[in-house]
Amino acid sequence: MTVMPFLLFAFVASITPGPTNILVLTNSQHYGVKATLPALVSGCVAASAIVLISGAGAGEVLRQYPLIRQVMSWAGVLWLSWMSWQLFNAPAANLSNGSHHRFTARAAALLQVVNPKTWMMALAVVSLFAPAGEHTLRDIALMALWFLMISIMCLMCWAWLGKAVNRVFRTTVAMVRFQRVMALCLLVSAWAGMLA
Repeated sequence: MTVMPFLLFAFVASITPGPTNILVLTNSQHYGVKATLPALVSGCVAASAIVLISGAGAGEVLRQYPLIRQVMSWAGVLWLSWMSWQLFNAPAANLSNGSHHRFTARAAALLQVVNPKTWMMALAVVSLFAPAGEHTLRDIALMALWFLMISIMCLMCWAWLGKAVNRVFRTTVAMVRFQRVMALCLLVSAWAGMLA
């Protein structure tokens, strides 16, 4: 396996905006980086576990059974649409007093499990970068570990960005507008993945 192309792929897959990144950002905006860490780590661990599981052969089910993939797609997009609706409609009072719905560690892990894009990314990692040989499973486990470390670093950037938002948008009106823009970004990212 050539390490640098894989590391670059993992970086791009982790740093580019998507549902998990946006939810980490908004959660950090409301509750801070420290409170966001459980969701951040949980999402990264789940995505890395999916890389490992895909390498062990389970990811091939999504290729062979498109109905399962379609059900996962609809479950994921409907759940993200609901979360987007909650973010968009959070009134100003809720934004300031912390009654906003948290992005929990459980929700972050489940998001990866029902997101077919995560599974397709994992299959791409395995098919493009996993070496064929007698230690394939060990090599895939190492790839999953590298992916975990890179994704944690990338999502930490999103969490810090969420904290910085509070310094930029100082009024309640500005915060509500930012919250609504993030809700729309979440909705668009969910449906763009579904329609792609």
